[in-house]
Amino acid sequence: MNPVLARLLTRLYPHRWRERYGAEFEAFLQTGQGGLHTSVNVVWSALWEHLVPNQGGNMNPNPNSFRTILKHPSAFLPLTMSLTALGVLFGAAIYGILHGAHGIIREPDEGTAAHLWQLLMAGQLPVLLFFAIKWLPRAPKPTLYVLALQAGAALASMAPVFLLGL
Repeated sequence: MNPVLARLLTRLYPHRWRERYGAEFEAFLQTGQGGLHTSVNVVWSALWEHLVPNQGGNMNPNPNSFRTILKHPSAFLPLTMSLTALGVLFGAAIYGILHGAHGIIREPDEGTAAHLWQLLMAGQLPVLLFFAIKWLPRAPKPTLYVLALQAGAALASMAPVFLLGL
């Protein structure tokens, strides 16, 4: 890659990043072939580094931090299930509105949306229990934060059912 272009692309990164990695990265760019794909990739990475900066250059984050724990399936799966259950309720409400009702259409056997909601809400309980048993002894404080986030998502999904008497 052209040395001038490599220098310009390196200058797109934040100052702290350039202090730590700039010279090595610029040399790496100069030795590579470079091209449109490489340039676009570097611009995207520089933008991402501005939005989500690398904290102090630590490539091995704390394995018991809130962010790291939240990336485990047993942590984010209950959140996803609660938000999906809330989406099922909104989908049922939109379906009811589009078909002439003023909200969710009440069916004699509760209907598909109610059954999906129940499965999603009940299905996350074993995952929550597994998560709590696994992570509370290892990292109590971040685990409690994740459990609070999961409880908030579950309550957000339960609120429309309670408030609308579904």
